[in-house]
Amino acid sequence: MSHSCLDWFSARLGGTSEPGRLSEEAMVGGNGDSHSPWGMDWPGTTPSPAFSISPGRQESQEATYGGSPKCQAFSEKLCGLSDLIPLQGWHPLGQHPCQGLEPEEPTSSLCSAFYWSCVLVWIFPRSLSFLFLDGKRRTPDSGCTGELKDPQGLGLARRRYTGLASVFSNRTSRKSASRTDSDNMADGEGYRNPTEVQMSQLVLPCHTNQRGELSVGQLLKWIDATACLSAERHAGCPCVTASMDDIYFEHTISVGQVVNIKAKVNRAFNSSMEVGIQVASEDLCSEKQWCVCKALATFVAHRELSKVKLKPTVPRTEEEKTEHSVAAERRRMRLVYADTIKDLLANCVIQDDLESRDCSHMVPAEKTRVESVELVLPPHANHQGNTFGGQIMAWMENVATIAASRLCRAHPTLKAIEMFHFRGPSQVGDRLVLKAIVNNAFKHSMEVGVCVEAYRQEAETHRRHINSAFMTFVVLGADDQPQMLPWIRPQPGDGERRYREASARKKIRLDRKYIVSCKQAEMPLSVPWDPSNQVYLSYNNVSSLKMLVAKDNWVLSSESNQVRLYTLEEDKFLSFHMEMLVHVDTVQAFLLLSDLLRRPEWDKHCRSVELVQQVDEDDAIYHVISPALGGDPKPQDFIILASRRKPCDIGEPYVIALRSVTLPTHHETPEYRRGETVCSGFCFWREGDQLTKVSYYNQATPGVLKYVTTNVTGLSSEFYTTFKACEQFLLDNRNDLAPSLQTL
Repeated sequence: MSHSCLDWFSARLGGTSEPGRLSEEAMVGGNGDSHSPWGMDWPGTTPSPAFSISPGRQESQEATYGGSPKCQAFSEKLCGLSDLIPLQGWHPLGQHPCQGLEPEEPTSSLCSAFYWSCVLVWIFPRSLSFLFLDGKRRTPDSGCTGELKDPQGLGLARRRYTGLASVFSNRTSRKSASRTDSDNMADGEGYRNPTEVQMSQLVLPCHTNQRGELSVGQLLKWIDATACLSAERHAGCPCVTASMDDIYFEHTISVGQVVNIKAKVNRAFNSSMEVGIQVASEDLCSEKQWCVCKALATFVAHRELSKVKLKPTVPRTEEEKTEHSVAAERRRMRLVYADTIKDLLANCVIQDDLESRDCSHMVPAEKTRVESVELVLPPHANHQGNTFGGQIMAWMENVATIAASRLCRAHPTLKAIEMFHFRGPSQVGDRLVLKAIVNNAFKHSMEVGVCVEAYRQEAETHRRHINSAFMTFVVLGADDQPQMLPWIRPQPGDGERRYREASARKKIRLDRKYIVSCKQAEMPLSVPWDPSNQVYLSYNNVSSLKMLVAKDNWVLSSESNQVRLYTLEEDKFLSFHMEMLVHVDTVQAFLLLSDLLRRPEWDKHCRSVELVQQVDEDDAIYHVISPALGGDPKPQDFIILASRRKPCDIGEPYVIALRSVTLPTHHETPEYRRGETVCSGFCFWREGDQLTKVSYYNQATPGVLKYVTTNVTGLSSEFYTTFKACEQFLLDNRNDLAPSLQTL
């Protein structure tokens, strides 16, 4: 080491650069007015025995550091540093590690390395913070003036050891403080869902495709990893991906931008749970952020030796309550998804124009076929040896992109992935065969089907079906607008079947996107009803009511005869909510009010009710005629979809959801003015034996807004009169259930 460097170190450590001199402040930490080189005041201290340098140690240091006076002073300073490290008591020899060593012993170099490591830490005190015995954390720049008390006469090294050890050993107090902070945050504005996991990734060139944009396959891997961590945080055990709902990619992500992914468990069922994922991109230069996509994944908790029973989630915020409530309806929709496809293909005529197209300008579907094999290695699998679902999705996106490129002869962009399920697991050592082909090409988009099969050994003839998915691609021009695509000519047989099924899936995708995925304010008041969208209309009907119920800003407007009236004012809607307690069993009240044919018995707003179609055991369509309201000369008629649901968990309500639909067999007639309801219905909570809380919700539409505001402002008591009539109807018919409803 050069003398100039040693001068700097000596000046830094001892406050002087004079050769061979060690400052008093460096040795003892100064008196009441002086400051130690570490920026701390230690008043009234005296040199510790550890600071004294024995002749033997000095001789050893001269041999180690070169023997010059400047090096000797510097080595003495290093020995002084040993007092800051709790060496006594843990060394196997029970003494200072350098004490008694001769210069020729090989461990001298080890001691030298040890001291140099101390120097590298302690010569930069301004970048460090110190935890004192009084529990306060200070930095040198903050001007520490705290006084270290020593009532028991303990040495300074002992006190320093205690202070340093408290940083690492006081785990119990830190956990208790963490729990306290968590409880306080739950009650305040800083609440964070305990299952929430966030991931931020910088998009590097290795993550991008030919367009310089983040590969969707890489994004899917990050999404799956984040969602899996959230699921495992709640389950406390390994989890595997079971399914992924529709994903619509709204924006692309460029190299240099940041991807922020947030995932949390919306609801836990027996052994599965729904995880909600939000993906946003961030431009670090402009500080702008964009929503890239939202996704819903289902994970299953897995233990090899025992069956998993997940603990329920406890929603606290309005958003969590809404997602928790609607998750049950989404799960119901996933379970009937395959049957929905089959019913659509069986009952609907899929129109195509294969015969009218110019075959000379069509691309044979076989030219787009892709087959690729992947070997599952340990980096592709989780800690249980199962292949990451995100890794499989990335491989699927890769072969699907190749197939789409062969049709358009360009670089396509993935816009949507249809809901899919993992049919079985794959493990490390499996060979995955991925097959892709363009099923159909529409005007500006194309559907690519991907199939994944697995086998263990090359000699195996049987392959396990792992997954199938359908992806929608577009080709963007220089103006980022979709370009026209060439037609596809399917192969006879299976190719034509896939071609027609792609048209059916496109129709279902549109139903799910504009009925299920859109916001309630974007929904039309009346949606056309047909067998292909009945599942999604029923889902939207129930979920809309549950979202209305979950809102936490209801205001008590008035109360009369134990009937409460609440109101909710939002941007585009005025909603009201009636509530009362009835001495009737909850199931009986639910069954009685589920039969809309009996509603004229208690509701004077219903003059007659006709059952138009019994869709299934839980959904029915009614034609309701009501008298004229508010001076309107014409009575109103409604086409109402009624959807009823039993609770999934204890404490949840029974639900009867009502909304307007349109039917081709029931057009608007001059005799009636067609009315509409966007969201209304009943909820029933069990409050005790033979005691039920009955609540009615209604999101007012412009046609009845004047009538609603008249009652809300207290200018009319018809709401209370009607609701009390409903109570009397339930009491009078508590033992008189309709035979058609007793099997519910």
